[in-house]
Amino acid sequence: MPTRTLVLLAHPALHRSRINAALAGEVRGLDHVTLHDIHEAYPDRVIDVAAEQRLVREHDVIVFQFPFHWYSVPGFLKQWLDEVMLRDFAYDTGPLLEGKTLQLVTSTGGVEDAYGPDGFHRFTMAELLRPLEQTAHRMGLAYADPLVLHDARGTSDEELALHAKRYRELLLGYA
Repeated sequence: MPTRTLVLLAHPALHRSRINAALAGEVRGLDHVTLHDIHEAYPDRVIDVAAEQRLVREHDVIVFQFPFHWYSVPGFLKQWLDEVMLRDFAYDTGPLLEGKTLQLVTSTGGVEDAYGPDGFHRFTMAELLRPLEQTAHRMGLAYADPLVLHDARGTSDEELALHAKRYRELLLGYA
């Protein structure tokens, strides 16, 4: 059975997003990928927890695709985590999520050099994403190396196309 990938797209205004819209467009329609825009699915922000848990159960790779906001995930993705990844579903229950992988796909407004001990943001992206790495660990998920696009506003169309292609190849690699 082929590996199934769930992309949880969490952009609060996808219609205004050049980066996340392009990335989503690149992986939309891949046979083994379910692209799930949580803002579109739940415009009232009332999450169908049972349906979301079913999606998690049915997929082998869980991708969080989001813009990096204030050193974290956007608020609705955090709400999704809080409401869906509950005790006795995502942790403290044994191997339910073991064998699955968490893949982060994110973009930043800052240039890559700004993320480091001598940079504007003082920490590397690996350090800033550590809470999500620990979340994966707590739930028994393998944590894949994040795919990060820096300098979202300064990214040329050509650079964006190359990055979107890398994203597509990454997800095809899971198949």
